Amino acid sequence: MNYRNLNDLNTTILQKLHLIPRDIDLVVGIPRSGMLPANLLALYLNVPYTDIHSFLQGYSYKSGARKQFFSENEYKKILVVDDSIASGSALLESKKELAHLESKFDIQYCVIYYTPEKGHLADYALEAVATPRYFQWNIFNHTTLEKACFDIDGVLCVDPTDQQNDDGVLYESFLLTAAPLYIPGCKIGTIVTSRLEKYRAQTEAWLAQNGVVYDQLVMLDLPDMKARQKANNHAGHKAKEYQNSRYTLFVESDLGQAKEINRITKKPVFCTQTFEMIYDSESLVYNLKSGKHLPFLRRWALSLRDGIRKGINLLEKKSTAKIATAVNS
Repeated sequence: MNYRNLNDLNTTILQKLHLIPRDIDLVVGIPRSGMLPANLLALYLNVPYTDIHSFLQGYSYKSGARKQFFSENEYKKILVVDDSIASGSALLESKKELAHLESKFDIQYCVIYYTPEKGHLADYALEAVATPRYFQWNIFNHTTLEKACFDIDGVLCVDPTDQQNDDGVLYESFLLTAAPLYIPGCKIGTIVTSRLEKYRAQTEAWLAQNGVVYDQLVMLDLPDMKARQKANNHAGHKAKEYQNSRYTLFVESDLGQAKEINRITKKPVFCTQTFEMIYDSESLVYNLKSGKHLPFLRRWALSLRDGIRKGINLLEKKSTAKIATAVNS
């Protein structure tokens, strides 16, 4: 498990800035994750920047000015920036999109983080970070969130105030109207909360209203708030579900609980209180599965999985074609 936050991103760019030629005229970011490092690079290089779609339309952003048209003679050396490269498909797609401009501009490509086997696809690759990995700026849109557990209060929505947390009318009102916080842009696995089971209907209503897509909701099966306070087992309740082998990440709001969940499960916990990845206690099995240890085993397993999936898809296509031929004849 590798994690990089915004400070790490800025530090990497500053430490490797000397690798970037100083005759760059324009920095172009690949939306959305590439816009942040593109902006930082443009600031440190003291050159204008834009996004790839605006660049194609002839727009750039200059200091103290809004989006402006530029002439082809104004910029010659272009640096296209993305935050990372994994499979390389996104970068190759961008190269394809800009191929018709290569006769007019000297276009080079930069990624901040790269996997060791794909770094050669960029002209400038600043730091090798193997998968699996998470970045602070796009963790809530990560494709693996279907294998994640999420807390609710302090993560998906704000925490209730002491006044609202009365286990009565005010609390029920909070459950239905709580302000959203970090709503994932994709489906998540399981929501694990210390909210009481008797509030399932209100909780499910809020999740639906705020567009949270998930597999299942695990709540605390206790009669009331006093029983929950007496049990005082929030982290243990969450860790019990997270210990299932299908989960690879837990997103928790409270730092103390995050550390305890990690201690119990030996699996990483992302804490929204500090935006840190808590992984002080490590599991050998988890590290083998994630590729931290013996990474070639994970690459082999993923390659085998992809091969099996391709084989199944091919068989399904052949079967469909045979059925269609039989029907038509």
